[in-house]
Amino acid sequence: MSEPTGKQAVHTPDAPRPAGAYSQGVVAGGFLFTAGFGPQDPATGAVPEGVAAQTAQVLRNVAAVLAARGLTLRDVVKVTAHLHHLKRDFAAYDAAYRAFFEEPCPVRTTVGSDLMDILVEIDVVALLPHPDLPGPDLPG
Repeated sequence: MSEPTGKQAVHTPDAPRPAGAYSQGVVAGGFLFTAGFGPQDPATGAVPEGVAAQTAQVLRNVAAVLAARGLTLRDVVKVTAHLHHLKRDFAAYDAAYRAFFEEPCPVRTTVGSDLMDILVEIDVVALLPHPDLPGPDLPG
């Protein structure tokens, strides 16, 4: 029997299913780490056009994984974003992104990447509630 790893996978039908050998999210060390999500609608697989619409869908996908553990985007402390066309799309991406986060915004790294058929991919790290502090009641 193997030793416990101290990590727990997070799964939700409200975000796109993994396309490979990875979890939608993992809880470890007091944080929830998400996979990198693209802009696929989890119900239809459709990808919206334009970086602003894709950014919004990506953040809805990320929010769904957070919600599976009773978290919201307010709990996010770190964002890593990949843009297919960094220089061309940064302003539109940033405007769409701002609509999802309140001050203080999480730290963020945005890089240019070859994303093939999508324009944006985002993963986040969110802080779990401290076990000694009150938090949301989660279904068992």
